[in-house]
Amino acid sequence: MTVLLREAIGDRLRHARTNQRRTLRDISRAAKVSLGYLSEVERGQKEASSELLASICEALELPLSELLHKVAADVSALDKVEETLDRPERGGAKPVETASAERGFEGGRPVPEVIGNDLADLRLSPPRMSTTLRTTITTPELAAIVAA
Repeated sequence: MTVLLREAIGDRLRHARTNQRRTLRDISRAAKVSLGYLSEVERGQKEASSELLASICEALELPLSELLHKVAADVSALDKVEETLDRPERGGAKPVETASAERGFEGGRPVPEVIGNDLADLRLSPPRMSTTLRTTITTPELAAIVAA
């Protein structure tokens, strides 16, 4: 479960861009980087140079130091998760990674140590999803809207 630096940087850049509700095209123009190349950087397929990262960060109005700090925290958190997955649970139970792989699912609840800005969507166990189908759609009362 080793994470590559280019993937962690790409995830953070995409996260910053989508939080600002900006498009790849907008950032690529502002950073003077081709749209395709920026997309590959965000997907972790291309290793961005320091000059390119500085240009993208400037376009995102995100300090390079903040990006690197968040990436370092992400990589550190993944290392902690990997250590946890490698250790068997008490009582001789199977490691979490093996148990969840055997059940055939991915996803679940956030890991407690990384809730917040860093890897908020990292998942280890199955989500608790309701099987109830919501079939009623209500409309606002016109009287309540007119009275306001």
